[in-house]
Amino acid sequence: MKFHTSHFSRAFTLVEVIVGAAVFLLVSLAAYQAYIGLFHIIDLGQYRVLAVSLANEQFEIARNMPYVDVGVQGSIPLGKIPHIQNLTRGGIPFVVTSIVRNIDLAFDGTIGGAPNDLSPADNKLVEVTVSCTGCRDMTPVTLSGQIAPKNLETASTNGALFVRVFDANGQPIQNASVHVVNVATTTTIVIDDVTDANGMLQLVDVPPGNMAYRITVSKNGYSTDRTYQSGVPSNPFPQKIDATVLVQQVTQISFAIDLLGSFNFASVTPLCTPVGNFHFGLIGSKEIGDSVPKYTSAVTTSVNGIANLPFMEWDTYTAAPTDTVYDLAGINPLNPIILNPGSAQNVQLVVLPKDPKSIVVTVKDTATLLPLSGAMVTLTRSGSSDAQVTGKGFINQTDWSGGTGQADYSNATKYWNSTGVDLTTNPGEIRLSQTFGSYVSMGTLESSTFNTGSPSNFYTLTWSPTDAPLLAGIDSVRFQVASNATVTATTTWNFTGPNGTASTYYATSSSPIHASHNGNQFFRYKAYLSTATATVTPSVSDVAFTFTTSCTPPGQVIFSGLTTGVYRLTVSLAGYSTFDQDITVGLGWEELTIGMAP
Repeated sequence: MKFHTSHFSRAFTLVEVIVGAAVFLLVSLAAYQAYIGLFHIIDLGQYRVLAVSLANEQFEIARNMPYVDVGVQGSIPLGKIPHIQNLTRGGIPFVVTSIVRNIDLAFDGTIGGAPNDLSPADNKLVEVTVSCTGCRDMTPVTLSGQIAPKNLETASTNGALFVRVFDANGQPIQNASVHVVNVATTTTIVIDDVTDANGMLQLVDVPPGNMAYRITVSKNGYSTDRTYQSGVPSNPFPQKIDATVLVQQVTQISFAIDLLGSFNFASVTPLCTPVGNFHFGLIGSKEIGDSVPKYTSAVTTSVNGIANLPFMEWDTYTAAPTDTVYDLAGINPLNPIILNPGSAQNVQLVVLPKDPKSIVVTVKDTATLLPLSGAMVTLTRSGSSDAQVTGKGFINQTDWSGGTGQADYSNATKYWNSTGVDLTTNPGEIRLSQTFGSYVSMGTLESSTFNTGSPSNFYTLTWSPTDAPLLAGIDSVRFQVASNATVTATTTWNFTGPNGTASTYYATSSSPIHASHNGNQFFRYKAYLSTATATVTPSVSDVAFTFTTSCTPPGQVIFSGLTTGVYRLTVSLAGYSTFDQDITVGLGWEELTIGMAP
């Protein structure tokens, strides 16, 4: 027998070649990225060294010029330093922004204080900021310091202008942009600065002038507030007149700005069919002058019946139809529509074919201003009458003293469960419970299940009182809501906040309910109370939410086909006083709001 041994020569297969190439590529890319990153760090360090050197250079220029010249061109204090310069160092273009402000030091009193400092411009604060838009990842470099005069100060012939900026809750706004222009002189003075941590910008040693300073306050993502010239035909009597500065006096002027919100309008028929190209007017309640609204606009919905209005200032707005084809039969939420800072408010406009003479009757509770459902509205003239019933408007709960364990809302004094709250000491209120005379830090209450009767759209969650003790802390009263489409699903409740997630809470009364609950029939709320001080507790005396079933507007009915003249209007609802009064029907569309007292 002969044995034959075969010898095979080794070689790389295609798979081995591909794997090897991939590994080599990964290693090469990692090394390349590290190489590039190293050079980026070196470049960034070079940028910052040049920026610091440039800032120090400009600051030294200010320190070595005559004190009277230390100021910004066309600003206060007036000087020779340019506000913005484009300078190049090491082949890199930089933007240098210089700000100079007079400083009123406390050693000799303060202007308007005790003692009153008649020469408040003690020192000058110089701030130099160097930025580079073409330098990737480089943050601006800022140097600041004070420069003092060599000689003794003399009595000032100027005044001071203090600008205060706060939000809708009266809290100061830091880093709000303040633009000041002297409009009363031929010499232009322009100041662009920002507020401090207290929401203040203090301009000291300002030349006096009668209605001389026009001020505009703004911030990215916020509304804008400003002063106006008096006597202009379009606004002859403005509420905020251009500021006047008097000799050795402090002029303080306040502005309110806050986060912008948005409106989402939908025009539909009572059967929820979208109506496109519906025209209506929208007007805000804020005024910049005598009967001059700050916001007014003509709005038209799209072919799909949608109109989105972004960048809207917090305010209360009123919508009225201007359409030639359709009339407004109802609106949800009711006029005036509240838009809270930073919120998105959905508004449903229920429309009907236009009639030459129509009147919409809105029935509200005078205590809560919420729409009333089930009210009988009767319009009578010459022996003929027309009676309609307002749709369901809201459900509210004002008493929880009946105790826990009620799954479905049938007893108005009961609820599902609670922890850490007291409901008996002050009947009709939710308060934190006490332990050895001190309030617990937090407590919760979950309501029973409210059945709206059919798939519904939910709009606004309200509660009262709307304010809480300051010592209780910020957002000491908060809510979340949950909803389900079917009764079989009501064993599980997922509570969410205004953005539809469990991580947020409704902290402001009259907040819009997130649209994710729309189409559901069963609803619950959960109250969260907390306090930062053991001696005080927040409280809740009323919780309510508004909704519509299908597209029936809450608390509203429309009468069409009317003739001009006097009608008798009667509104009645069990538990409320009856409204019975003559009204005059004129031309076109009208809205009449009736308040019903319990």
